[in-house]
Amino acid sequence: MIKYIVIIITILVLIFLIHSIIPTYYNKIFNTKVKKQTQSPGTIMLTFDDGPDKRYIFSLLEVLDRYGIKAIFFMVAENMNNNEDVVRLILEKGHKIGLHSWQHKNAMLYSYFYTKKDFENSYKIIRKFQKEKILYRPPWGHSNIFTNYFARKYNMDLIFWNVMAEDWSQNETVETISKKLLDRVKEHSIICLHDAGENSGGSVGAPERTINALDITIPKLQELGYSFIIDEVNY
Repeated sequence: MIKYIVIIITILVLIFLIHSIIPTYYNKIFNTKVKKQTQSPGTIMLTFDDGPDKRYIFSLLEVLDRYGIKAIFFMVAENMNNNEDVVRLILEKGHKIGLHSWQHKNAMLYSYFYTKKDFENSYKIIRKFQKEKILYRPPWGHSNIFTNYFARKYNMDLIFWNVMAEDWSQNETVETISKKLLDRVKEHSIICLHDAGENSGGSVGAPERTINALDITIPKLQELGYSFIIDEVNY
């Protein structure tokens, strides 16, 4: 009996390894088609995941406007669908949007059928706002064996990050977020922050701390000579 249990557990582990672990780390480490840093000298990129969230987005846009910064917003498609006016405002201000899945679920645990539904529904929603090639960032950077197939099918480019500041955590403050950004950002950084709170797994009020930290940090990064870009265009 124990022998059969061990065999079953081994099979399940192998399935999870093939379905989830290998695709995730292939994309994170080895897949050269996944964008993980900017290319132009002296450039960095500012990106936000999980929104849009009307509680925070207007304050965030004000800070970005104040310093003349353009950013990329990776949106949960359901949030996008429920906040079409916000999405259009973000685009009108010259920012770029991308997809961050349909419902912000972990792709490691997706079946084929849910993965298919995730991409189909996300694609339908974002096409209302954007016709060109779509940027896609999976939640937590997690993939499964079907992710790359559906990304190619819907003409999506995967883009990850190389700097985080754990800004979703209740343990972080304005000061610690700012310090982490200043310590970690360097040439070619793609910064991943979050503009929605508990709705997507962050702590209550976390985006407010992020916004205040950016108000402190952006001018310091500009003083260091970094250019904020989207699509390798300087701002």
